Amino acid sequence: MRVLLLFCLCSVILSSAPAFAQTTPNDGDWKSNSATLKNTEEGDVMIRVGDIDNLGFGFPQGFNPFTGRATEIHPYPWQAKKDDLPGLDRIMVGSMFGKKNRACNGDGYSASNPARPIPIDIPLTSVKGVKITGAMLTMFVDDFQAPNLCSKYMAYINGKRFGNLENVLNSLNQSGPIGKFISVRIPPELLDVLNSSTLSVKIDDTTGAADGFAIDFIKLLINPKPILYKNSITGYVHDKETGESIVGATVMVRGFGETKSDADGKFTLGGLPIGLNVAEANFTGYQSGSEVFDVIQDEHADEHTIYLSKAKAVTFQDKQVQVGEAITLKNIQFNVSSAELLSEGKVELNKLVTFMTENPRIEIELSGHTSSEGSPESNTRLSQARVQSCKNYLLTKGIDEGRISAIGYGPSKPIADNSTEEGRVKNRRVELRIVKM
Repeated sequence: MRVLLLFCLCSVILSSAPAFAQTTPNDGDWKSNSATLKNTEEGDVMIRVGDIDNLGFGFPQGFNPFTGRATEIHPYPWQAKKDDLPGLDRIMVGSMFGKKNRACNGDGYSASNPARPIPIDIPLTSVKGVKITGAMLTMFVDDFQAPNLCSKYMAYINGKRFGNLENVLNSLNQSGPIGKFISVRIPPELLDVLNSSTLSVKIDDTTGAADGFAIDFIKLLINPKPILYKNSITGYVHDKETGESIVGATVMVRGFGETKSDADGKFTLGGLPIGLNVAEANFTGYQSGSEVFDVIQDEHADEHTIYLSKAKAVTFQDKQVQVGEAITLKNIQFNVSSAELLSEGKVELNKLVTFMTENPRIEIELSGHTSSEGSPESNTRLSQARVQSCKNYLLTKGIDEGRISAIGYGPSKPIADNSTEEGRVKNRRVELRIVKM
C-alpha cells in the first residue's frame, strides 16, 4: 500500500510536467538516444548515450539537470521503453541480489522485478584520429543508496576497475528516489581504453544488497575544457577523537585537484565540476577520510568537516610505517625512457605482495616521480606508465585491483635538487603510501 500511495502521489506531482523537447549546443537533441558533437564549449568531442528525460518522467518547467540540482521524487516502478538503450532508463540491482543474505533493509526498487547490471556502450568512432589528453564521464544517476543499504558498487570501463566512479557512487544517498548529475575524470592510466571501438561502462554490486538504481544518460567528454568547472568547496579536517584541527592535511578530489588544510584545519578547493564531489583527506598517522560535497551552479556548497581517525603503524621491510606516510620503494628500476620493469624492481614488489597478502585490509597508493629533464607532459606520461607497470605486476600476483591506486606526478613533487645528478637520481622514484588499513 505504501509503495502504491507513493506511486500515485508522485504521478500526480509529475503529471503536469511539460512535454519534453529541448536542444542545446553542448548536448544536442535531448529526445535523441544518442548524440555526437565536436568542438563544443565542454570538450573537443562529446558523445552522449541515452535521452535526457529523467527516466521518461520529464523535468519540471525550467529545470536544468546540468546545474547539479536534484530532481523531485518520482514514481516507481516503471518499465523501460522499447527504444531505450540497454542499461539506461530502467531499474537495475547488483548481480548477487537474491543470491546472498543482505546486511540492510531494501528499497522499493528491489521488489519490482529489476534487471541485473547491463553494460552501457558508448561508440568511439568519432574519436579516431583525435589526440586524447584527458577524458571525463558525466552521468545522471538515480536512487543509489550505498551508505543506507550496505551496497558497495564496483565500476568498470572496458573491464578495468574505475575507482573514481566507485568513490562517488558509494557516497550517494538518493533516497526518494531522486536523480542527480555527477562528473568523474578518467585517470591517465585508463585513457588507453579509448583506443577501442566502444567504451563499455558497467556498474555492479556483489554484496547482495537490495539497492535498486537507474541511469538516465551518460556523456563522454574527450579533452574536456575548463568551462565545465563552475564552483569551489570549503571545509575542515579534524581529529575524530579530540575534535582538534589537523594542519597540513592533503585534501583532494580525484582528477580535479588537491590542497592543504591551514592552521585552523580549513581548506578550499576550486575548479570542481558541477554535481557531487568526494573530497578525500589524508594525513600521516591517520586513516584516510572523505565527505561528499554537493556542488551546484551559482550556489555556495555547504561546508563539511572531514574527520580522521588515528591508525596504528605497521611494519614493512623492518620499518614502522604510518598510514599516510610516503616511503620510497628501493630498487624499482626501468630501462631509459621506458616503463618496462626490470628484474630488480620485481624482487622489490614481491616484498610488497607478501605485505599486502599478510594485511588483506590495507589499501595503498603507488606514485611515480621523475626528474625535470624533458617536458613536464612527457615526464608525467612516463611516470604514469611506470607506476602502472608496478600496479600491473601486483595484479598478476593476485592482489585485488581495488586495493591499489596508481598516480604519475612526473617532476611536480621533487624531493631533491634537480640541478645535480645526485638530486635527479633521488627524484626518479616510486613511492608507496598506505591510505587505509
